[in-house]
Amino acid sequence: HPKKSKPTMQKLPPNIAVILVDHGSRIDAANEMLLDVAKMYAETSATQVVEPAHMELAPPTIADALQRCVDRGAKTVIVHPYFLFPGRHSTQDIPSMAEEAAQAFPDVTVKVTQPLNIDPAIGPIIQTRILDCLNDA
Repeated sequence: HPKKSKPTMQKLPPNIAVILVDHGSRIDAANEMLLDVAKMYAETSATQVVEPAHMELAPPTIADALQRCVDRGAKTVIVHPYFLFPGRHSTQDIPSMAEEAAQAFPDVTVKVTQPLNIDPAIGPIIQTRILDCLNDA
């Protein structure tokens, strides 16, 4: 197994919050995975305000997560579509939902990132999955 280490990340100021948005599922276990991802991101990035949201099918919504971010002191909220590739959800639906939710908070800046996309960091993750699979055999 490759040695696992925590990546170093630039720390965000405490008034910047992050919302991680996945598609959402009717399966509770799938929705709960986003909670784990949000917790892991908060820990590894030392970001004080990180909220999960589901685009559809399950709460919390983007609007719910934005409300929690504002309640926790955010002045800027970065919405990250937790999707691998650009598509309608990450380039149209989520930005529209974020823009609509932001209308309730005119003093808060809301921005939407690109999805994960192709990144060199994904190579080692794929390799870890392959090695795990081989070791389970």
